[in-house]
Amino acid sequence: MPKIRELVFNWQNILLLTLGSVIQAININLFLLPAKIAPGGVSGVAIIIQEFTGGSIGLMIFIMNIPLLYLGFRNLGRFNFLIRTFFVVTLTSICVDLFAKVLPAEGITDDLLLNALYAAVVGGIGNGFVFRGQGTSGGTSILGRVVQFKTGIPLSQIYLLTDGIVILIAGLVFGWKLALYALITLYLWGIVSDQVLEGPSVVRTAFIVTDQPEDTAQAVFQRMGLGITAWAARGMFTEREHTVLFCTINRPDVPILRQLVAEIDPRAFLVIGQGHQAVGGVLSRNNQPGNQNATEKVE
Repeated sequence: MPKIRELVFNWQNILLLTLGSVIQAININLFLLPAKIAPGGVSGVAIIIQEFTGGSIGLMIFIMNIPLLYLGFRNLGRFNFLIRTFFVVTLTSICVDLFAKVLPAEGITDDLLLNALYAAVVGGIGNGFVFRGQGTSGGTSILGRVVQFKTGIPLSQIYLLTDGIVILIAGLVFGWKLALYALITLYLWGIVSDQVLEGPSVVRTAFIVTDQPEDTAQAVFQRMGLGITAWAARGMFTEREHTVLFCTINRPDVPILRQLVAEIDPRAFLVIGQGHQAVGGVLSRNNQPGNQNATEKVE
């Protein structure tokens, strides 16, 4: 029980899940529903059904998620995960119907492109908060996980299939122009969700293949305050022994590192990659060069 309390009733998770649910409900009422943009998922199906029935969007979202939640509970066996998802589905459904009474039914703009873009940004932010709260918005997220667990098909392909079917139906109902806008929304929605979940790529990873590892590592440490990890390597074509140095740096420091490596070993091979976060290690200019633990060497 303490583990359940820690995972499910953590106040930070509750705050993130609540905020994400409210944002997604606002997104449906302000951008998706007025513009008849259905970018996949249960909410997209609800928007399509609402066109024929005029029924409650929130109630439809909740009802359609019940069998999917049961399916997830039976096949995924992740009680804490499903409790958080049930919380998000319930709160989103309630907020969608409540906000429909106070928000303008026609939205805030009749420009389809603006609706598609802002639906992607606002929806992606809400979805990102839900993911950070260790939950999901239900719907095709649960279905995709179950199918992936049963078949081994990658989640990206499952989402492409399920959301693609919803957008195809939306094209038949609302017209292909709106379906194309829905595709834009779906694509950007995922990008924004990733940005909120992981943050911008502000950290750079550096791999340096050099024949002067000691001098290069000391120069980087002393002049940039960066810890270095090293391991032995062998060129498969030349069959020569080399050393690979690895470190993480901030994006503005990339030119400094490039120039520094070129000064020490002009023949070094430098590769700069992207990273979202760096936890631990030495990543500060304030480190003292005398710290012997800052430079780690792995043979």
